[in-house]
Amino acid sequence: MADDVIIARGLFKSFDKTVAVDGIDLTVPVGSILALLGPNGAGKTTVIRILATLLKPDRGEVTISGFNALREPIKVQAMIGLAGQTATVDGSLTGLENLQLIGRLYHLRGTDAKTRALELIKQFDLKDGAHRAVKTYSGGMRRRLDLAASLIMLPSILFLDEPTTGLDPVGRNGMWEIIRNLVSNGTTVLLTTQYLEEADQLADHIIIMDHGRVIANDTPNMLKSKIGGEQLEINFADNESLIMAQNLLTANKAQISPTKLQISVPVETGADGMRQVANILSSLSAANLKVADYNIHRATLDDVFLQLTQHSTSSSLKT
Repeated sequence: MADDVIIARGLFKSFDKTVAVDGIDLTVPVGSILALLGPNGAGKTTVIRILATLLKPDRGEVTISGFNALREPIKVQAMIGLAGQTATVDGSLTGLENLQLIGRLYHLRGTDAKTRALELIKQFDLKDGAHRAVKTYSGGMRRRLDLAASLIMLPSILFLDEPTTGLDPVGRNGMWEIIRNLVSNGTTVLLTTQYLEEADQLADHIIIMDHGRVIANDTPNMLKSKIGGEQLEINFADNESLIMAQNLLTANKAQISPTKLQISVPVETGADGMRQVANILSSLSAANLKVADYNIHRATLDDVFLQLTQHSTSSSLKT
């Protein structure tokens, strides 16, 4: 579509005999946030590196704001920013010096580089650390500085690879607010994350990857609705009851958590859901299984992620 500023078709990349990305398609509309989710090794970072022109795919096409990223990487690089998993700033320099240096690497004049660096220091609440060596920064400050560095040239498209990894809840919330503000001012963001709450809070659209493939592609609300409006969580008194319940509830798309002695079952909302819950609990009681307690909660992205990735893993083992 005309408003899609990132378009990827049929991306494939392997390293020796390991397939990292296996036929990925994705689009990102202007001024939106797309989140890539998936377990470790799913291929998320490889996708980011391909889209950011740091890695060439074995097959496939990438278009960024109308430019072919494989044939015109310089034009694409001029309009994107990238904050990877590893901080790119120099620990021996101050925050201000780091930003000025990056500005100069982008061929800004000295005064312009300093002006832009000071703007970013203020925007990212780094005044206290502006003249301190970055090696003295907290993890949250360093991550904010790294994101600020990716915005030196005011990119219209920003790639963020796990932007809040290692941050405490306060630092994570602060980073979310920064990302929201960027998008409200017109920036398009594609991010990878291992935090499902982060994707739920930020993303307009979510792609879940596993084994290099897309296994789900939808809005957060639609993904949650697809596995049922609510989840019935049942905790058992012993492992024997847990195993017997798993066999009894196979038709209910039950997900098992052995360490918690817990089974989670998707159920409908409203009266139909209450009847489902009553029938499930009656069947467990009839089998004399030892239920410790149970509760009902709305489906979360955690539920979606566990159900989809467990299904994907079991399917891959059969082929």
